[in-house]
Amino acid sequence: MAQLLLIEDDERVRSALLRSLRDLNHQVASAPDAMTGLRAAIDHRPDLVVLDLGLPDLDGSQMLRMLRGVSDVPVIVATARDDEDEIVRVLGSGADDYVVKPFTAKQLDARIQAVLRRTGGGGGERDSTVAVGALRIDPRGRSAHLDGTALELSPKEFDLLHYLASRAGEVVAKRQLLTDVWDLPFGGADKTVDVHLAWLRRKLGETAQAPRFLHTVRGVGVKLVDPTAGDER
Repeated sequence: MAQLLLIEDDERVRSALLRSLRDLNHQVASAPDAMTGLRAAIDHRPDLVVLDLGLPDLDGSQMLRMLRGVSDVPVIVATARDDEDEIVRVLGSGADDYVVKPFTAKQLDARIQAVLRRTGGGGGERDSTVAVGALRIDPRGRSAHLDGTALELSPKEFDLLHYLASRAGEVVAKRQLLTDVWDLPFGGADKTVDVHLAWLRRKLGETAQAPRFLHTVRGVGVKLVDPTAGDER
């Protein structure tokens, strides 16, 4: 059960979401403005924050930047603003996801579950360091090391590497990666996965033609393996 903080100034929307999210087995606290929400996020340390942008005392994007200065709590921005530049700016400021109103509680719940899977929110086994051969991944610190050397990964590269390493030896379909890592449950471009895999391979010191950790299973998907465990080609 996730501990959520809903920051929403519209009383009708706030009440409806509180009721619906609680019906979906979440524990939810709420705040009607940015500063109340910021204090609640710091004091109560929720698993995830759902943040509206159109708040009465401070724009939600400003509050997000303030929150990011003191906390790495996952944040889903839930707003009526659908401008692409705004979405890119807010995601770049530290939001983990962005959903445009109107949406159903079930749609929001699916986003919440996906973000918590990616970030390890709510505690549990995903907080543990993942080790595959000489590769070490720390989900809490969002860091990865190979042979003791830190890997410089983008947020999505880290998410992809952590996802595959957590399922070492398991073949994962690209469509499954699009669903779980990119949060695209209705499909997307396989090319997105291919590009990120190519970037990861370069940073892991390998190529598709000479793989070490990342092995493509033609027509099925990709798997991450321990290269010291034997020939996995």
